[in-house]
Amino acid sequence: MLSRRDMLRSASAGAGFGYLAFLDLLARAGEGASPNTLAARAGHHPARAKRVIFVFMHGGPSQVDTWDHKPELEKRDGQELPFEPAKGTTVSRKLMRPLWKFQKYGESGIPVSELFPETAKHVDDLCVVNSMHTEGQSHGQAVLKLHTGDIALSRPSVGSWVTYGLGTENQNLPGFVTVCPTRGHGGAQNYGNAFLPAAFQGTSIGAAGTPASSAQIKNANHPDLPRELQRQQLDFMQALNKEHAARAGADDRLEATAASYELAFRMQAAVPKVADLRDETKETLRLYGIGEKPTDDFGRQCLMARRFAEAGVRYIQVSHSFKWDQHGNIRQHEANARETDRPVAGLLADLKQRGLLKDTLVVWGGEFGRTPVSQGKDGRDHNPQGFTMWLAGGGVKGGHVHGATDDFGYHAVRDKVHMHDLHATILWLLGLDHEKLTYRHAGRDFRLTDVYGRVVKDLFA
Repeated sequence: MLSRRDMLRSASAGAGFGYLAFLDLLARAGEGASPNTLAARAGHHPARAKRVIFVFMHGGPSQVDTWDHKPELEKRDGQELPFEPAKGTTVSRKLMRPLWKFQKYGESGIPVSELFPETAKHVDDLCVVNSMHTEGQSHGQAVLKLHTGDIALSRPSVGSWVTYGLGTENQNLPGFVTVCPTRGHGGAQNYGNAFLPAAFQGTSIGAAGTPASSAQIKNANHPDLPRELQRQQLDFMQALNKEHAARAGADDRLEATAASYELAFRMQAAVPKVADLRDETKETLRLYGIGEKPTDDFGRQCLMARRFAEAGVRYIQVSHSFKWDQHGNIRQHEANARETDRPVAGLLADLKQRGLLKDTLVVWGGEFGRTPVSQGKDGRDHNPQGFTMWLAGGGVKGGHVHGATDDFGYHAVRDKVHMHDLHATILWLLGLDHEKLTYRHAGRDFRLTDVYGRVVKDLFA
């Protein structure tokens, strides 16, 4: 006598093939994972930071107009560049001075452009790296390099490598969250897991072009089934899994997939709560510029980043998507800065007053910089040869400037930091050795930095 459940499973009832396919799907989904995939893990050495917030200025901010003060460029405005421009640029050789004044701030006396008066107040917490360089003359190449370590091939993103190495501190939340990520220049690859198990991919909240106030996680809410019925549905599926395991024996892949479904169910409730800003005080909202123009949108992103960091998410990214690409009107940087300066300063202040900055590494920057020579009347072309990024908190030196470009801000020339070096350094601050953090795929061991990269310990406090 067959039970109804046995009947449904049987090939003679026709549905048995579907049941077998379902089991195969579960097994494939769990391939390479373990039931405790996102459990918090110790790194290779004592960590200085527990988490990362990456503030992505998509498009390429001009270093000579923001963080890299070049008096010589001001003096020689309009003259010819005394060496050949980089290959691939479509610019004249006419030097163009920075269009905004620089002023020294803080006890460290670091010069900062008047574009960032609010962030400049925190300059003694910043480690400004003026000697960044990378590969990729185009946005697509350079953005992928920044996020995955490769300019073209499908590779796991930085956040995926971090969660693969460390797991997450909160089992009800993803290990890696990206708020309003860019749709172009690699798109989902920039927060994808590539060949790492699916549990390590980034969870996107909204996308570029979506107001942060309405940004949501796709498929977080079922259009028809209430939460209680979804719980019953999942319980029934898990009961089938247990029966299968009792007959066929334990299967790590099946257990991992079952665990991932449970995690997804918990995340449905936990993530929207963390992303909901309505319980924040008026003072905190004002700190980030929320409710005011033009800072409301990016302020919401930055405040969400703080909330996810505080809740135990390991890697958080916010994106000011593709607004810094000024080929024809560099003065647009002013509008970009008005949208981002106060929210970023608010993030630094909020993290510090909550005691989170000491173990949260904040990274600010774009995929490359811009040329010190003009393009068209008053624009600047892409410049991966030398540009600026800054770090704060998480064990780095505050009030410190590392490296330098030449007198015009074109090429990194002293204490150069390649993108692979930055990746290796971020991992090291989190307690991970970039040479040991590997994953076996297609017959070889892969790592974020490929066969390159060095840890820049001069940045450490």
